Amino acid sequence: MESRWGSFRRSVMRRYIQVPHTEADGAFNLSGGWSRRPVLRFGVCGCCGPLRPRYKRLVDNIFPEDPKDGLVKSDMEKLTFYAVSAPEKLDRIGAYLAERLSRDVVRHRYGYVVIAMEALDQLLMACHSQSIKPFVESFLHMVAKLLESREPDLQVLGTNSFVKFANIEEDTPSYHRRYDFFVSQFSAMCHSTHEDQEVRTRIRVAGIKGLQGVVRKTVNDELQAIIWEPQHMDKLIPSMLFNMQDAEDLDRVGHPSTPSVSGQEGEENPASLAESCFRELLGRAAYGNMNNAVRPVLVHLDNHRLWDPNEFAVSCFRIIMYSIQAQHSHHVIQQVLGHLDAHNKNTPRVRAGIVQVLLETVAIAAKGSVGPTVLEVFNTLLKHLRMSVDFELGETSRRSSAVSNSSGGRPKEHEERIVQNAIIQTIGFFGGNLPDYQRAEVMMFIMGKVPVDGTPCHSLDTVKIGHQGTKRIQAMLLSSLIMVTSGFKSKTMAAALPPPFLDPLFSISLMEDSELRQLVLEILHNIIDRHDNRAKLRGIRIIPNVAALKIKREKISKQDVGFMKKHGQQLYRHIYLGCKEEDNGHKSFELLFTALALLTIELANEEVVVDLIRLAIALQDMSLANEENMPMFIRCGIMALVAAYLNFLSQMIANPPFCQHVSKVIELRNLEAPYLLPEHIFREKCPLPGSLEKEERALYFQNVDLAECLAGPGYNVERIIIPYVPQVTDEDRLSRRKSFVDTISLQVDILSNSLPDKSELAEEITFETLKKAIDTTGLEEQEKEKRRQVMEKFQKAPFEEIAAHCESKANMLHDRLAQIFELTIRPPPSPSGVVSISAGHTQNQSVPVYEMKFPDLCVY
Repeated sequence: MESRWGSFRRSVMRRYIQVPHTEADGAFNLSGGWSRRPVLRFGVCGCCGPLRPRYKRLVDNIFPEDPKDGLVKSDMEKLTFYAVSAPEKLDRIGAYLAERLSRDVVRHRYGYVVIAMEALDQLLMACHSQSIKPFVESFLHMVAKLLESREPDLQVLGTNSFVKFANIEEDTPSYHRRYDFFVSQFSAMCHSTHEDQEVRTRIRVAGIKGLQGVVRKTVNDELQAIIWEPQHMDKLIPSMLFNMQDAEDLDRVGHPSTPSVSGQEGEENPASLAESCFRELLGRAAYGNMNNAVRPVLVHLDNHRLWDPNEFAVSCFRIIMYSIQAQHSHHVIQQVLGHLDAHNKNTPRVRAGIVQVLLETVAIAAKGSVGPTVLEVFNTLLKHLRMSVDFELGETSRRSSAVSNSSGGRPKEHEERIVQNAIIQTIGFFGGNLPDYQRAEVMMFIMGKVPVDGTPCHSLDTVKIGHQGTKRIQAMLLSSLIMVTSGFKSKTMAAALPPPFLDPLFSISLMEDSELRQLVLEILHNIIDRHDNRAKLRGIRIIPNVAALKIKREKISKQDVGFMKKHGQQLYRHIYLGCKEEDNGHKSFELLFTALALLTIELANEEVVVDLIRLAIALQDMSLANEENMPMFIRCGIMALVAAYLNFLSQMIANPPFCQHVSKVIELRNLEAPYLLPEHIFREKCPLPGSLEKEERALYFQNVDLAECLAGPGYNVERIIIPYVPQVTDEDRLSRRKSFVDTISLQVDILSNSLPDKSELAEEITFETLKKAIDTTGLEEQEKEKRRQVMEKFQKAPFEEIAAHCESKANMLHDRLAQIFELTIRPPPSPSGVVSISAGHTQNQSVPVYEMKFPDLCVY
């Protein structure tokens, strides 16, 4: 009997008394998991329930016999009251609950797992004391256990508990708690690839919620600044972007993601939840954390090749710019600019995608504070613009040679144009959204980058890209200037058009290319038009009633009067020269008419009106004289421009005699010469006359008649009779018309050729020579041909040949001058001798006194 009783007692003790010591089992390591050191403890409390600790009995009582019955609420209230009353027992309660939960997870008794987590959640929400810190360790250990399991329901359960914990504001910060494990686990859940779509959606939603909980728990805690380190941001940001991108891909294919219907998580969309979490994270980013937050976005877009197409990239950076604080915008812009520099040799479409993202970024940042990155943005964009032009020209030359060698087909338009257009749009849009004081600086900056032929230096080296590349860059930069100056309203013209901006702009207006001249005129329209009248003046025409246009204008200020006195002649000169270009078309004349009309509205006083009338009459006389052999269409177009402008001017100054005279000429043209009016000459297939007869004075505006019409106070009519002559400036040196070397060489040629020989002086004057002298038509043609040859020689010959030619001409001129000086300037004779210069050597020749010849008045 004794042996039987002893064996029974030993079996009972093995079953009930061998338990792990929970306080010494181990410690929870958030980054590594749970380490267990089992220890055997023997005691009588294991076999006798009433002798067990009270907290264990209270914990055991909350679990029903059947897990389907759920948590026993009455016993849960007792446990909660006990925990609140004795907070020092919280750590033991948590440890014991963790022990039971671990055992239930291993035995797959998931009903009891749910009850244990519910009890933990209630205890966590009810207890807010200093002793909650050890309890949190046990809680996080249980959450980690659930997340490590492969059951989706347990992962979702653990995530929900963690989210509830994240919403609790702790009184004191935690010095030792780390969330590395949770960041990694939640990020992995965000990338779930479960076979069942509903389950996959639930897991991803749970992962995003978990990351959101980590963000809320850490970003406001100064001790948890480690969450902003790259190793954590490289997991957080891509996990959110992956879910946002996955939803867009499904929508693009036409299969929108179907949310799960099981539980509250299934009713949420992973993409919208990820976007909300992404916004929240960026909204909490401090000044020093912006780079770590934006860099993973750029890396994710690179890895998934989302720059082409770039709809998702654009939407991401819109979210970033609208989520961060306004004063941090320049950090994002700098990151995108650096990324663009890093991809400067990538495909054109990728670079264009990055530039378009930059466009969206700066468009939003320009409305707030951009900081010191304004000029940096433009400098970087202009650098990439130059690189794009280089790539285009190099690729075009290779492609054209390959096509000519193969089939001779026409090469397609290069993809670099996409990059260039995107850069121009970015420059223009960014500049157009800046304040006026910054916009003026940007205008000067861009104009300083425009290459102008003949300037001593400029930022873009045009030697390598050649004429075609230079023209391309000029057109693109001027197009961006049009966008920057759109809507620009300066109080004074002197501030809007300073000489460093105006001079190169007018130099470009002298170029041969009509596209460049039109761009210059549009820039002037944007700057001069301060009352938005340009739309009312669109189209060159005879306006019957200018008052019906309701043009807005103000009295010209003293500053603008001074501007016109200083730069008015420069404006008139370029309009005058621009009218006679042979490649002018309908659009060119429209822009010229608009420029004259805007000058009249914004900057015209009595003196400027007189100058504009003189300019119009000079244009008419130039067309009639036709000294430069302009085509008939250009001559008639100038006549139509003068008629349209004088009709507009006469109604603007409200002078009845002036209006009557202009109307009379226009009516007569309608009857006898409709090709001199804009409504006819700019139509398709308008018949052109063979010539314009000067004798038909009634068809033209006469300066004498206009002066009589303006006779009276206010107008200096005497100046109207004086013909307008464009002032001579050095702008031709900067244009394609004539370089400084050309001018010097022409002067040397003319001077050398104009010196007469002795044979010409001795030529006998006869009737034939007089007849030839009167008939100068042939001589004029010869002179023009000679000038053309000289110009062509100096434009196309190598520099060494030009230098040698100029040196020889200069030496010949020097020799001729030395001969002249030797003949005219001689020292008087003296008894001591005469100094003579011969072959570069000085010689003294003695002259006796008796051989010297004196004037008769000196001899006595």
